[in-house]
Amino acid sequence: MSPQFSHSDHAALWARLCAHTIGPADAAQSFAARLAHENGWDAAYADRVIQEYRRFCFLAVASGHPVTPSDAVDQVWHLHLAYTRDYWERFCPDVLRRALHHGPTAGGAVELARYHEQYGQTLRSYEAVFGPAPADLWPDAMQRLVVDPLARRVHPRQGMVVPRARLRLWLALAGAGGGVLGLVIGFALRQV
Repeated sequence: MSPQFSHSDHAALWARLCAHTIGPADAAQSFAARLAHENGWDAAYADRVIQEYRRFCFLAVASGHPVTPSDAVDQVWHLHLAYTRDYWERFCPDVLRRALHHGPTAGGAVELARYHEQYGQTLRSYEAVFGPAPADLWPDAMQRLVVDPLARRVHPRQGMVVPRARLRLWLALAGAGGGVLGLVIGFALRQV
């Protein structure tokens, strides 16, 4: 679906967003490749999320209200902020033509309610301009603001993530709790 812009300024903003490439052109690793590597994503997924970041930035400028990114889009924003010269010297002044600051929550019930409403408003504005948001990149507010923040990012050299179903299988194979492996797995299951 083609974006539905309310006036020519918005079409020009969208054109600038689509034309902008994040990071230096001569870098050994592109922004998209670094994003994919740091998040454990494949290249196609990283490209999709970067496109959603463009849409988020469009809404941040054009919607007329504060916007909240999905977690995946927020990962793009965080990495883009690390490219300070690109973000502050090119992207904000030349593409957005205004500053776009990242303002994380201060925490608490009032902030959660505010971000819940803000995220819902972001999704409504997204749909008005771009059509329905892809659910795998823009989950509902409960998932984004209550469930997702419980997650932890784990570096593969520092830890191991094992799905609970696999742990249960290992426990069953270890003799329904018998042996040292069964004790370790049983303890791990009670901790999660």
